[in-house]
Amino acid sequence: MSHRAPALHLEDVHKSFGPVHVLRGIDLSVAAHEVICLIGASGSGKSTLLKCVNVLEPVDSGRILVEGTDVTARGVDVNQLRRRIGIVFQAFNLFPHMTVLRNITLAPEQALRQSRQEARRGAEELLERFGLADKSNEYPDRLSGGQQQRVAIVRALAMRPDIMLLDEVTSALDPELVAEVLDVFRELAHGGMTMLIATHEMGFARDIADRVCFLDEGVVAEQGSPDQIFTAPQHKRTQQFLQRIIDAGRL
Repeated sequence: MSHRAPALHLEDVHKSFGPVHVLRGIDLSVAAHEVICLIGASGSGKSTLLKCVNVLEPVDSGRILVEGTDVTARGVDVNQLRRRIGIVFQAFNLFPHMTVLRNITLAPEQALRQSRQEARRGAEELLERFGLADKSNEYPDRLSGGQQQRVAIVRALAMRPDIMLLDEVTSALDPELVAEVLDVFRELAHGGMTMLIATHEMGFARDIADRVCFLDEGVVAEQGSPDQIFTAPQHKRTQQFLQRIIDAGRL
């Protein structure tokens, strides 16, 4: 039996913004190569959880361990940590004055000390893999929303992260562009990438996740396989949430 540390482990994590207690004791472990989808109503804590994992937000109490390292401890090298964790938000955050290629090569050159040639080679391979090879010299405003989001994902992947955090990455897209972005995640999942994905796309969560976690008012109210969560949820709040999704025609 393997005793390898989980890729990610959250232990009684709390986070408040002023009087609002957003995370109320999150306990969650993510194994290496596991894909976990976080579902739940807006305001349930999904985005805040991801930001705490990437230390974009400090936790108030509890611990977060990334591959056995306590990233909530004092004196942790945050920049070193972020090289191991890629995060992509619903806002693409691409540099508008840089070409697609330069958007992708900048961080590997500066943070990973790659040569310009090495960074360019890695970027071109990723652009090819995700159907963007002909866009390397374009500027972001010349791309569709779906293409911009794929470039943002490629930019994160160029840092060769161990874990990818994805925060509602399809919610800003037109419906016809969603499929091309979700295909990227399927490709990553098949390649063994460890992923923690906050999503409103229930069909996608059902299709890609090894495990689905339903967040409600800052706690993991229920978790299980996609089949169990979507066909036989045990918790009353999960049942109510999914019924609303079904009534809206989104599952």
